[in-house]
Amino acid sequence: MGHDTTHPNEVRAEEFVRAVYDLHGAYLLRVATGLLTGDRYHAQDLVQETVLRAWRHADSLDPQALGIRSWLAHVLRNLVIDGQRARQCRPAETTDEALGELPGLEHTETVHTRKAVREALTDLSLQHREVLVHVLYLDQSVAQTASVLGVPPGTVKSRTRLALKALRKSLVERGHVP
Repeated sequence: MGHDTTHPNEVRAEEFVRAVYDLHGAYLLRVATGLLTGDRYHAQDLVQETVLRAWRHADSLDPQALGIRSWLAHVLRNLVIDGQRARQCRPAETTDEALGELPGLEHTETVHTRKAVREALTDLSLQHREVLVHVLYLDQSVAQTASVLGVPPGTVKSRTRLALKALRKSLVERGHVP
């Protein structure tokens, strides 16, 4: 007869990771994808790293606690910043992203618009992209966004206004808006 050699700590760790993914995984992926201007593959990697970092603190974190989502979003944001700093230190990377977006004729305009906005978003600061992701992409209220980002509601409002102004300027400079 075989014995179950699974250690109780391993079971708890697996349950913790599963709970974090179940409760917060989709949210984290939407945030990461928005911050990375649509790079879903890199976003998935960052979500995995965020959950790994949460697992390292499993003894002090509860996946169902109200504050964990803000903590996870903060960790995710720091990973995005770290990645941007690392990329600034090495040559630009090329991706196969364009191959994944080969549109049918009926979707050409929509894909073109999405691509133009994604490109324009790269001109914005991380703070501006972040607030637009929460307010526009995730459709969160000013109060919800303020809570997740850990800033006052007035800051969310002013960042949103400035971010939209910067996005419009970028679209104009790129020739997408008259």
